[in-house]
Amino acid sequence: MTLEQKIGQFFFPAVFINDTEENIQATERLIREHHIGGLTFFHSRASAATNYESKKKVEFNDDSYNRLKELIVRYQKCASTPLLMSIDAEWGLAMRVEKTPQYPYAITLGALPESQSNLVYELGKQIGLDLKTAGIHYNLAPLADINNNPDNPVIGYRSFGENKEKVARFAVEYLEGMSDSGVLGCLKHFPGHGNTNVDSHLGLPILEENLEELLANELYPFIVGIDNQVDSIMIGHLAVPALNEGKNTSATLSKNIIEKLLREQLKYDGLVISDALNMHSVSKLYDKKGQLEWEAFNAGNDVLCFAENVPEGIQEILKNATSERIEASYQRLMRCKEKVGILKGKTQPEGKLNFVTTSNLNRKIAQQSISTIKNTDNYTTITKSAKKNQFAVISLYKDRSCVFSETVAKELNTASFFLENGSADNIVSLENQIENLDTLAIALFVPKAKPYNNFEIEDSVLALLDRLFSTKKCILYVFGNPYALQVIPNLASAKGIIQVYQDFTEFQEIAANQLLNNTKTKGSLPVSIPSLHNL
Repeated sequence: MTLEQKIGQFFFPAVFINDTEENIQATERLIREHHIGGLTFFHSRASAATNYESKKKVEFNDDSYNRLKELIVRYQKCASTPLLMSIDAEWGLAMRVEKTPQYPYAITLGALPESQSNLVYELGKQIGLDLKTAGIHYNLAPLADINNNPDNPVIGYRSFGENKEKVARFAVEYLEGMSDSGVLGCLKHFPGHGNTNVDSHLGLPILEENLEELLANELYPFIVGIDNQVDSIMIGHLAVPALNEGKNTSATLSKNIIEKLLREQLKYDGLVISDALNMHSVSKLYDKKGQLEWEAFNAGNDVLCFAENVPEGIQEILKNATSERIEASYQRLMRCKEKVGILKGKTQPEGKLNFVTTSNLNRKIAQQSISTIKNTDNYTTITKSAKKNQFAVISLYKDRSCVFSETVAKELNTASFFLENGSADNIVSLENQIENLDTLAIALFVPKAKPYNNFEIEDSVLALLDRLFSTKKCILYVFGNPYALQVIPNLASAKGIIQVYQDFTEFQEIAANQLLNNTKTKGSLPVSIPSLHNL
């Protein structure tokens, strides 16, 4: 390769599974003309990862998975050097592709006992196998971020929790599982995005910690990952003034953070990839096309993810970088390509998705992760009331297909009610129907995983919960992000609180069976919720 072709390898532009033929052909030209090294797949141009203001409507396509496979075959045919195909699949292909296997969020895995860390390994391995069925060999996951800020708008459910040792151990288990399936992994977002309250897709988060504090906490999982030969580390778009002479420069553009801290002090010589260069925290910094790409490369990134100015970026790097630096980054990338076999022709999709295996694994994780937060003899309270016809199950934000409610109601021969939204008419109707009951099992299916607008739990529903906790014996089951507990009022008046994490059928079935059989739950909350301290 010429020096210019080697530089082309550093560029991993975004491509979209559901895109126009015109845009697909433009990507093919980019591959042929500029020798780019890989691609990062997203669902569509309207998806949340690329459309940060959410102004465009996402059009779902049941055929996305097959389209993805076809595009990968098509794009590989254009490449003189095999492309390293990448994707964000933290909880499986389903993070980006509908109708594919979905696994629990990292926060759910964080609820597992440490003795069950093998389940995290199995999950990593299975995700890797799923990716290979599409022809993808690089997963931009897992997070090594420690979730120590309950107001974090973007990490939250994507982190294994607030315990640095557990985050480190589970991240390594996930990575080893993927590696054993033949897929590269990536720890992110260096030097740690957990203790922030700004979404770096929209603005620049600032970490106020000094180096000593970072080494003791945020950096710990990355150091453990480095000790375990992690394939790659993603640099986050966040500023650490203490490491940057007091400046609020994004880590992605900081030699102090990448070259001095990560390379020299922490002795990491693996692949370094930038976070997406289209994110607003960095994308609007430079007027000149290609300048951002050069600045990110100059800071120490080997791979430029979601680079939007490929031809211009290549020329800026060619003009400014030394041949030694170009060669060093090129060799790191080639080692990764060699590890997963794509340089020897292993570029095509292989194997088939196995939804049964996914379901069995999800069931095992459910059995070990569901967490009891408060229990004042829930089983006795419910069974006594059921015998007197004083008990019912209520599902919030779910229709009659709710497995949990139907399982419990059928077994106890009792009524079940469903509230799909918090309209005034729906709430009045529900309260009239349950007026004479004294005990309720309430299944709250938290509408959104992210904390915006109280996780999309309507004020009317929060007010309803407040009234029910005050007037009846209520056992609350929370199917969703445990941080939603901090917006629910009057929890101290609830008789029982069970955190279930996911709304998957397997989790609903296990939660129902644990209730009906009075089985002790085995999980523990992986994050601190201040509102639970006085229960």
